[in-house]
Amino acid sequence: MSPPIRVAVLDDYQDVALRSADWSPVTSRAEVTTFTDHVADADDLVARLEPFDAVLVMRERTPLPRSVIERLPRLRLIASTGNVNASIDMAAAEERGIRVTGTGGSVASTVELTWALILATARNLVAERQSVAAGGWQVGVGRELDRRVLGVLGVGRIGSRVARIGAAFGMDVAAWSPNLTPEAAAEAGARYLPRDEFFATADVLTVHLKLGERSRGLVGAAELAAMKPTALLINTSRGPIVDEAALIDALRTGAIAGAGLDVFDVEPLPPSHPLRTLPTVTATPHIGYVADRPYRIFFRDAVAAIARWLDEIG
Repeated sequence: MSPPIRVAVLDDYQDVALRSADWSPVTSRAEVTTFTDHVADADDLVARLEPFDAVLVMRERTPLPRSVIERLPRLRLIASTGNVNASIDMAAAEERGIRVTGTGGSVASTVELTWALILATARNLVAERQSVAAGGWQVGVGRELDRRVLGVLGVGRIGSRVARIGAAFGMDVAAWSPNLTPEAAAEAGARYLPRDEFFATADVLTVHLKLGERSRGLVGAAELAAMKPTALLINTSRGPIVDEAALIDALRTGAIAGAGLDVFDVEPLPPSHPLRTLPTVTATPHIGYVADRPYRIFFRDAVAAIARWLDEIG
């Protein structure tokens, strides 16, 4: 009798994967194990995954590079939530005959979190809430967004929606990215600014680019130094697009006024990391896509992909 097919669900932090979809098409034919913790060490990850035939990864929480994939001879399927996962070595998977699947998703939750961070950072909501909880009252003076400049770095599916909401707030919406044209900016409801003017003009700069070789470190020390000392930086895209060391220095020295961050170079963010405690940072734990509708889509589509694979292998 052949051993049962085993499926691992990684990084199910809230322990909701099995409640977010009907898993019966899979659980009726395979053993499913969910892991609510995160394993960063490569050797520990390989030891965890060695017994499994299929792995479901949540976005890019656990990278699967060649050095890990080549040490998992039993692995035959990698199901990923989202339609693209840059942390999976696709060439290594293809060479070993491992199928990689994706899912649908929703960008609305990330757009909404972007605005939650903009508003929380502009109005000092975390400190005000903490003061109320501690028995105090007002501790700061917030800033109005009306007639301020919203600088949108990248006006794709997410950035264009963020731009439209900025206009609804009465903001002057400007945009720039390496390949952006004035015509494309206008289509997104923004005015195109050249790079130097873009960074120098933005009162709120929000990042909406894909991470790649051209975008890695795109917002560095020079760009941060060009920004207004009253400016806020928001990043719900990918941490490495902003030079983290340069950002920390800019926040510590007051070169910019604050940051709202949902993404970081290393995730989960190390416990002693300064971005956890800097008073001008509003930090959230990469929850842009962590919402009810995206999760239902992710797990529904992932279950369907795993079930189709089970059909094919008999």
